[in-house]
Amino acid sequence: MDNLLDADLVHIVYITVPRDDGKNLARKLVEKRLVACVNIVSVVESYFWWKGTVKHDEESLLICKTTVAKFQALMTYVHKAHPYDVPEIIAYPVATGHPDYIAWIHQETQG
Repeated sequence: MDNLLDADLVHIVYITVPRDDGKNLARKLVEKRLVACVNIVSVVESYFWWKGTVKHDEESLLICKTTVAKFQALMTYVHKAHPYDVPEIIAYPVATGHPDYIAWIHQETQG
């Protein structure tokens, strides 16, 4: 497996959620094989504009590892399952990575 080529097909996806929702959403994403892995940063403070005012929330940040092929399904699922009207779902392409880890992401999202 050519790690540079296959790494181009992998994304790291950031999703912020209310603190109480992080573990449940992370587990569902893994169970549905939309992601190979989710890391949860338990507490992040977010400041943002919403409906004309600056808001502040304590959230959790989900750091998800998935393939480009699974991203659309991941985004669709999160959008439906997420409690926010406009959930943060941001994907970053992976330039390169350990070949075995990249292969593992592909394997676990296909199962």
